[in-house]
Amino acid sequence: MIELLQKMGVTAAIFDLDGTLIDNNAFHLQSWKQYLKEIGKQISEEEYKMHINGRTNKDAIEYIYGRKMSAEEAMIYTLEKEAIYRSLYQPHIKPLAGLLQLLQALQELHVPMAIATSGIPVNIEFMFQHIPIKQYFKEIVHSAHIQNGKPDPEIYFKAAELLQINPEHCLVFEDAVVGVQAAKKAGMKVIAVTTTHTAEELKEADSIIKDYTVLL
Repeated sequence: MIELLQKMGVTAAIFDLDGTLIDNNAFHLQSWKQYLKEIGKQISEEEYKMHINGRTNKDAIEYIYGRKMSAEEAMIYTLEKEAIYRSLYQPHIKPLAGLLQLLQALQELHVPMAIATSGIPVNIEFMFQHIPIKQYFKEIVHSAHIQNGKPDPEIYFKAAELLQINPEHCLVFEDAVVGVQAAKKAGMKVIAVTTTHTAEELKEADSIIKDYTVLL
């Protein structure tokens, strides 16, 4: 692990959450389909990957309804959809293969870590309740902390600022195309995980892996 960090010239690690800490995007897609069925709409997997995955809930809801909304109005719909997601995913939740060992290795190397997720606090806490990894992360940045969602780099600049690390010395773990784009715009190195997108779709990343076991 230390050889990889030295090779990439990084001293801090920032993790996206959905599809990166947990392989849950199939359940997000399933919950979107269930939510949309109740309001007479449909969504394909390709549409989900292009317009929903990696983006803030507000951006996703505005895309679904085809109009701009206040944060308060979008949150009403968001909470309905995310309640469906947590119900569907709870029996299946587990960390991505190799994650626990990777976090422990990074901690032993005194590498400061943060989460930078487009998700909402209730989903973050849901993950921590079932996967006790909160102690590894010095900072947690989520959608309420930013004005512009991925692919805008704001969330990654914010995470680097809170970690007090120059962005060019940060290594980002991502699964979404827009997340990879955001991290690269911030001047960071990126390792992409193929939980949601193909390696070809994630080709802007510096490295592409199937899970974290390959790094151990």
